[in-house]
Amino acid sequence: MTTDQPETRPPAILLLGPTASGKTAAALALAATLPVEIVSVDSALVYRDMDIGTAKPTPAERAACPHHLIDIVSPEQSYSAAAFRADALRLMDEIGARGRIPLLAGGTMLYFKALRDGLSDLPPADPALRRTIDADAARLGWPALHAELARLDPQAAAQLEPTDAQRIQRALEIVRLSGRPLAESYARRDDSPLGHRLVPIALAPSDRHVLHGRIERRFDQMLVAGFIEEVERLRSRYRLDLGMPSMRCVGYRQAWEYLDGKFDRDTLRFRAIAATRQLAKRQLTWQRQFRERWPELVELDCLSERLAEDVLAAARRGLRA
Repeated sequence: MTTDQPETRPPAILLLGPTASGKTAAALALAATLPVEIVSVDSALVYRDMDIGTAKPTPAERAACPHHLIDIVSPEQSYSAAAFRADALRLMDEIGARGRIPLLAGGTMLYFKALRDGLSDLPPADPALRRTIDADAARLGWPALHAELARLDPQAAAQLEPTDAQRIQRALEIVRLSGRPLAESYARRDDSPLGHRLVPIALAPSDRHVLHGRIERRFDQMLVAGFIEEVERLRSRYRLDLGMPSMRCVGYRQAWEYLDGKFDRDTLRFRAIAATRQLAKRQLTWQRQFRERWPELVELDCLSERLAEDVLAAARRGLRA
């Protein structure tokens, strides 16, 4: 995405990376030196009262620098990539008007892609249709719904596992609402130009085993901090179910099933850590695709002892460009 005079656009820094890669610390290190305001790029941090399991920045961390797009919706609600793009573009303009630099930091790679590349013209979520699809899945199983998708849109079904409930649900929803294959819907794009020049910095581990160790230790810390009790409070305070996006967040689904008595605490720990590692793997796959398509992207080793200095140096180079 370009404009006739891209050099005249104010900059915005993107800081992306997998879970447990140190994005929060790196963002705060930038905030200690540069006049930035942080815009969260995280589909879990938008939810109120989901603090421990999302590794939400602490009140002290949020007080050190202005933060945006945290605690903005109820766990009963949905928040989409389209909503993020609209909110982020508005905030970037507002932050720039204050003479400051937007720093968009997080790990929801779809949001970064939507921001930079625009959005496909997809129908919004239809709660009634989703409930129907979920009911069919409960009765027939997700492989049967995958088979239905294969009849309606063979190309889309070929790209999904028969047990990938979330993506099968959305694919069926789009095909049923639009009456056209996913590829055709995705080809229709809103790619309105950005008002900012993006400076993307990606964090990636030089050794995934070390990142996996971080993930394990962090989840253990969440358990000690009261993660199970947090999910209990959410269940008592809100009208939630496992089909809602908030409860599909990594860790929350496993904690919900533990509270339902489906398995013991050791199994909860094993399943949540495994799911988080899979999330990190998907995030790194996104980043590899970004690296291939975004020539301006700078990738740094998130395990470096000099990570804060490396991020600051990369940001300064990008801001001077």
